[in-house]
Amino acid sequence: MTITEIAKMAGVSVSAVSRYLNDGYISEEKRRKIKAVIDKTGYRPSKQAQILRTKRSKVIGVILPKISSESIARVADGISSVLSEKGYQMLLASTENNPKKEIEYLNLLKNNPVDGILFSASVYDRAHQEALKKLGIPIVIISQRFDDCACVYHDDYGAARAMTELLLESGKKKVAHIAVSQKDEAAGKSRTEGYKDAMKEYGLEVPEKMIITAGFNMEAGYESMKRLVNRCPELDAVFCATDTLAVGAVTCLKDMGRKIPEETAVAGIGHNRLSRVVTPRITTAHLFYRTSGIEAANMLLELIENEANICRQTKLGYEVVKAESV
Repeated sequence: MTITEIAKMAGVSVSAVSRYLNDGYISEEKRRKIKAVIDKTGYRPSKQAQILRTKRSKVIGVILPKISSESIARVADGISSVLSEKGYQMLLASTENNPKKEIEYLNLLKNNPVDGILFSASVYDRAHQEALKKLGIPIVIISQRFDDCACVYHDDYGAARAMTELLLESGKKKVAHIAVSQKDEAAGKSRTEGYKDAMKEYGLEVPEKMIITAGFNMEAGYESMKRLVNRCPELDAVFCATDTLAVGAVTCLKDMGRKIPEETAVAGIGHNRLSRVVTPRITTAHLFYRTSGIEAANMLLELIENEANICRQTKLGYEVVKAESV
């Protein structure tokens, strides 16, 4: 069935049906007639015809690193709340923190009818730069700061420095660090730099043995904490790049019989659910993940609607959440 047939059955013009389907202005009488015919026939407009006519698919490609992660789930929730309200659908891809998959999905979405892309990358290397240059459609980066791209990211450096300073202000001197890959500019490099600069500000050296690089799960936090204690039995605090690592570290310290925070204090970043239910509760920095999804989605839709190519960059703050682990 075509809109011409719908118009004939409703006794209105084809242009009236077109305006109805595209939320344009028509009289209430014509709107009721068209709706009655559509409800009776079950008519659904052709998606392909709509794309050809409007040059819009009303679909947004969303590339996220790991949807099982609580922080990423909060980002996705923020994105979904905006897109659903604005009548857009979300085409979701999970890369499992694999940079090669990130490039593959960017190239895949480039050749599919999406109006724009929301992209949360794990790293930003030459391959990413080349893929983004060739994209040709609006894109907003989430959680990382990319030059020459619109993006919404967090103050990872500031949050890490604040957490380390809290440990130092509590009287700790031997503060270790469980880091993540330094190829990750946000959770890795920026948070490690925040830790190092806080230590330097207090006139404290950071021996290599006091820093260990881990994965992103609790098991990695547990094993890294065990290795740090074996390397440096004198350590009295640890700053973890994520709350998930911090939960693993707390579990390890408890298993080793170390009192928290008296013997070893622990701080993290993220303010996830586990950090609030583990005993003792973990001192952390709340990052506004859901807000980042909302801001990025609104930014992308603005670029699409205005057909603009503006590289606006928004840095979100953090909130210190004090608890029993420090």
